[in-house]
Amino acid sequence: MPKIGMEPVRKQALIEACIAEIGHAGTLDVTVSQIAKRAGMSSALAHHYFGSKEQIFLATMRHVMRIYGETVLRGLKNARTPLERIRVITDSSFDSNQFEREIVAAWLNFYVRALHSAETRRLLNVYARRLQTNLLHDLRKIFPEATAIEVAQGIAALIDGFYIRSALQDQVPGRVTIKAIIADYLTLWLERKARD
Repeated sequence: MPKIGMEPVRKQALIEACIAEIGHAGTLDVTVSQIAKRAGMSSALAHHYFGSKEQIFLATMRHVMRIYGETVLRGLKNARTPLERIRVITDSSFDSNQFEREIVAAWLNFYVRALHSAETRRLLNVYARRLQTNLLHDLRKIFPEATAIEVAQGIAALIDGFYIRSALQDQVPGRVTIKAIIADYLTLWLERKARD
């Protein structure tokens, strides 16, 4: 029987264990038993709290997204201009609490799982819409609507692309370089706008 008051602690331990197991395996091909063992509990207890591996994984990705959102909000407190706000949003994707091997592996598996799971696809769509909305909020202050949408799509593609490359390739630029590449992409659009 689970101890009263331990549920949040144990759920968090399972989430962290899920991230570690996926990072170690590089795939979602891990069992509830492996996750539970890493968390220091039985698979029966893990099933009690989440019901299935898919639910553990979804809770894990909600946790990762929540950490990302908190990082963005912290950064936005000091951002004064639309460009600073956009930079906070993009840089937060490559913060140390996001762009680590285990988290990157979780994101890659999240993308793949979304192809086969409606619930995972819904969560991925929530993330994608939120990123798009957050970017467009400030891009619309700089560019016409159609251009703002195009720039937001490009930024999102760069973010996703660097995550995929990081998961699959050994030679990937570091965080600072990636942030600079995305900033350069935005600068190119600003220069194009200045010429038009």
